[in-house]
Amino acid sequence: MPRLYGFDDASRRRLRDDEVGPLRQMVSRALQRSLQGEWEQSNADVAVWANGEGYRGTLGGEWKDASVGRLFRNPAIAGLRYDENGELVDAGHEGAITREEFLELQEREKSRKPGGDAAPAYDYLYADGDSTCGNCRHGLQGARTNAGSPGYRCRPKNKEGRGGCGKVRIDAELLENHVGEYVVAELLKPGIREQILAAQAAIRAQVVALEDTLKDLEGRRKEAATLYGKREIGSDAWVAADRQITANIKETRTRLRYAEQMAGFSLGDAKDLVRWWNTAPSASKKAISRLFLEDIEVYPASAQGVRTVEPGRVVLRWRTLPGVSSTS
Repeated sequence: MPRLYGFDDASRRRLRDDEVGPLRQMVSRALQRSLQGEWEQSNADVAVWANGEGYRGTLGGEWKDASVGRLFRNPAIAGLRYDENGELVDAGHEGAITREEFLELQEREKSRKPGGDAAPAYDYLYADGDSTCGNCRHGLQGARTNAGSPGYRCRPKNKEGRGGCGKVRIDAELLENHVGEYVVAELLKPGIREQILAAQAAIRAQVVALEDTLKDLEGRRKEAATLYGKREIGSDAWVAADRQITANIKETRTRLRYAEQMAGFSLGDAKDLVRWWNTAPSASKKAISRLFLEDIEVYPASAQGVRTVEPGRVVLRWRTLPGVSSTS
């Protein structure tokens, strides 16, 4: 029987150092949600990323949708096992991820369609105040065309007078690929790359601080439960405290995932950067884009049905980053 990925032997007594990091990153990508609450990446997406990074299974084979799914369904990766009643209990060995993360993986699994992943809603990269209509300055929103293709549009005013001019529409893939090319080009500039490397050092320190915060919050949640169990606080006070602490834990865990992704981002050559951008989670692309861009202005095409970004149609407003020469 082959050993489980992330563990040094079949008995799972020890974690394997060179596989724990990749496993955690795979789980982090799987648990990434869009602003609409949909899972951003399927098991197949995770497999493509892992293979692109050079990670292989315990027998040396490439990752597949099915192998990623089997790994995510195994409670041992969280130091757990199922007892005779089908309940999750401590397996007596260390896990690579937390119990909470494994429970979230189970929730994600339930959302999948039989025979494959549930089709996620399209996660628009620049529809949250990052792009505006060049005509009226109203924020663009994600909207599918009559054919069902994702796109951006300036919604016309409604009966209450809220909205824009309604004259700008653009295909989502067309806009996002155009912006992505320029963002990757900025990442290749020596001054920018140096600043990103310096920022990564700060982010690694932030990862440690966030991990400490999570431990503190978990401790506070246990303390509140203990006080309630000793009847030193009432049920209302305990429920309110538990609800607030749980919300803080969820927020901190999300921030930690983003920080881990940024801290693990390796600045290689142009080929590496393009590959990273093409497989990066939407949240990472948004974060990088917001770092560089104040706004993305989109103007109407010269005619209906134009499938290219004509000169002057998309105007990128770049931020002036400290310590780096201004961007043209």
